[in-house]
Amino acid sequence: MNRKPPSQAVSHASRSHGGRLSALHLAPDSLGFALDCAAQAVGAVRAGSALPAALQALFAHLPHASTAATRGATQDIAYRTMRRLATADWLIARLVRKAPPPHVGNLLACAFALLVDDADAAAYAPFTVVDQAVDAIGARREFVFAKGLVNAVLRGFLRDREKMLTAVSTDEVAYWSYPAWWIDAVRRAWPDRWEHVLEAGNAQAPLTLRVNARRTNVDDYLQLLTSHQIAATRAGDHAVTLANALPVDRIPGFADGVVSVQDAGAQLAAQWLGARDGMRVLDACAAPGGKTGHVLELADVEVVALESDASRAVRIGENLARLGLAADTKIGDAGDPSAWHDGRLFDRILADVPCSASGIVRRHPDIRWLRRESDIAALVDAQRRIVSALWPLVKPGGELLYVTCSIFPEECEAQAAWFGKQHQDAVRLDAPGQLLPTVARAPAATPDGTRAGNRDGQGTGSNPDHDGFFYARFQKR
Repeated sequence: MNRKPPSQAVSHASRSHGGRLSALHLAPDSLGFALDCAAQAVGAVRAGSALPAALQALFAHLPHASTAATRGATQDIAYRTMRRLATADWLIARLVRKAPPPHVGNLLACAFALLVDDADAAAYAPFTVVDQAVDAIGARREFVFAKGLVNAVLRGFLRDREKMLTAVSTDEVAYWSYPAWWIDAVRRAWPDRWEHVLEAGNAQAPLTLRVNARRTNVDDYLQLLTSHQIAATRAGDHAVTLANALPVDRIPGFADGVVSVQDAGAQLAAQWLGARDGMRVLDACAAPGGKTGHVLELADVEVVALESDASRAVRIGENLARLGLAADTKIGDAGDPSAWHDGRLFDRILADVPCSASGIVRRHPDIRWLRRESDIAALVDAQRRIVSALWPLVKPGGELLYVTCSIFPEECEAQAAWFGKQHQDAVRLDAPGQLLPTVARAPAATPDGTRAGNRDGQGTGSNPDHDGFFYARFQKR
C-alpha cells in the first residue's frame, strides 16, 4: 500500500544552513552531533518532507568520520521528536518569550523529546542532554548567541519538570501530540477506545519477522534464535517478534531469505488472500514487495506485482531476490488497467490501496504532521477508483481482498459497505475487518511520565503486538 505522506517534497535537509549538514567542531560520535542532525531532519519534516527521506538525504552528506551508531542515534532522536513534537512545541512556546530561529527551535524540540520521558524510558541522562544541546547550538557560528537561551530554557524545564508536565496534560494536543483534527477523528470513530489508539500510536513499534514457510517454521526458527541468545516470541502463524530490535545483518537467516521484516498485522494479508497452487494473483500497489513475497512463500502461484512508482518498484525485485522468488513486476496505475493489463483474469486480487497510513503511525510518526484532514476525502475517492477498476479483472468465483493500514472508518468499513452496494455480484466473505493497533508489551510513557495503556483493558496482555489494518474480502458470483 502507498504509505508515503501526501507531500512528495524533496527533503530540505540538504539545503539547510547553506548546505552544512553537520555542526562544526562536534565529534561525530557525540550526542550533540546527533541532536544537530536530528534537528535538521525535524526541520525538513516541518517543510513537508517525509522523515525517512529527510534522514536519507542527511546521511548521504554526513562526514566520513560518522558511524552507524551516529546514524542510529540521529534516527532515534528524530523519531522520538516526531512522537513528542506537539509536547515540545508547547513547552517552547511557554518557556521562550520570542520564537527562536527555526534550527534553534528544532534543536530544543529534540532536546525536550529526550527530557519528557520518565527515567525508565529515557535514552540519556538529563544533564547530558542539556550539556550536549548547548554544545550543538554553540558549534554553529550563526547560532552562538542562542547558547545561553538553550541552556536556560532546558535547565528551567528540569527545575519545574513535574509542574510543567502537569500543565501539558491540560492541553489535549500537547498531551497526546497529534493534530487536533486527528484526535477528534479517532475519538469519533472509537469513542470507547480512542485513548488506547492514540497511546498505541505513540509507542515504539517492535521488530516483527515473517518466517519463510518454504524454508522453516516458527517453532524451529525460535529455537534458532535461542541458540543465538536472541529473545523472541511467537506473534502469529508465521510471525516472530524480537524482544529487542536488531540490525537486519545480525538477524539469523535474514540475508538468506529465511525471514523478512513485516508487522504481524500486515502478515494477515497473504493468509486471508487464500491463494492456492496454480492460481493467478495480482498484488496491486505492491511496493516494497513484502506481501508479494509472503503470497509466493505460501503457494506456487503466478503473481503480477503492480506498482505505480518506478523507483519504489525496484524494491520489489530486491526483496524477492533475497527470498529466491520471482514475480512479474509491472509499472502502472491500479486504477487504469488498460495501460498494463494483458486481458487475463485473476483468481485473487490483493487491493492494498493508498490510504492515510493512520494505522502505522507508531512506525511513521511523521505522518500525523504531514497528513491534512482534507486528505481523507481525496484518498477515499482514489480507493474507490482503484477497487472499481480492479473488480472486472477478477474471475467468476475469484476473490478480491481490500486492505488499508488505516484506522479511519471512511477508508475502511464505510468503503467495504460502499463496494458491496455498488457491485451486486460481490459477496462479502469472512475477514478480520478492523484491526486497531495493539501493544502487547509495556505501553509507552505519556508526557507526564506515567504509564498508560490499560484504561480500556487494551494495550497489554497476550494478544500479538500489531499495527492498525482493515481487511474486507469479496467473492465474485
